[in-house]
Amino acid sequence: MPVITVEGPKLSKEQKAELVKSFSQTASKVMGLPVDAMVVIIRETDPENVGVGDCLLCDLRRTE
Repeated sequence: MPVITVEGPKLSKEQKAELVKSFSQTASKVMGLPVDAMVVIIRETDPENVGVGDCLLCDLRRTE
């Protein structure tokens, strides 16, 4: 059973559903496995919990 893990920003329920459908269908086609075999895990991360270089992502967004 393939497990696809996606890490990114907060998403709406609709965005998550679209992401799961898209990843599952594509992986099913590429791997030649049924779409029901795919497991997608979405990990949402707040920008204040991500560092880019020596700055927090939330601080970088404020300066752009």
